[in-house]
Amino acid sequence: MISIVDYGSGNIRAIGNIYDRAKIEYNVVSTATELSKAKKIILPGVGAFDETIEKLNSSGLKAILDKKVLEEMTPILGICVGMQIMANSSDEGVQNGLGWIPGKVKLFDTSILQKPKIPHLGWNTVDIIKDTGLLRSIDSEQGFYFIHSYYYEVENESDILTKTFYGDNFTSSINRDNIYGTQFHPEKSHSNGMKVLINFAEL
Repeated sequence: MISIVDYGSGNIRAIGNIYDRAKIEYNVVSTATELSKAKKIILPGVGAFDETIEKLNSSGLKAILDKKVLEEMTPILGICVGMQIMANSSDEGVQNGLGWIPGKVKLFDTSILQKPKIPHLGWNTVDIIKDTGLLRSIDSEQGFYFIHSYYYEVENESDILTKTFYGDNFTSSINRDNIYGTQFHPEKSHSNGMKVLINFAEL
């Protein structure tokens, strides 16, 4: 059973629709008690870094997430801000991140962008750096849908799953052990995104 965390942020219905079509079981959880039973976790995210961290803290979900992910090694997939909060900190705010994968979330340097503007919006390709099964059978030239102004700069190259070019190469997905994250939105990325969510279910 995949548990999608509802903490007031993210495209939960869109993710659920994909799993409904694929006939993959999931539930939506919003309390620590519900989350404690999860076998796999999806942490969606739409919004700002500090706001997302504050929601996890106020809901009591942060402590159980740490336990599930770091102690029980439960597989987790963070999407967009749901990935960014896995960092230590962010240029977007002052709150400490979860710190699961060392790094900092940084604002794009608009002086080097292809179209010197943010957010980075729309479809873009990905370069696969390592293969963990999450990206099995995707079309890297078709790419994925992005909407973001900040990117996750990891400390260790070994934690990079894919890179994407937008003025410069940035990390567009990450992985360390049971922890996965995508800057792009699988739930908005048609067949490629469906494959990512199904692959996560099958890992």
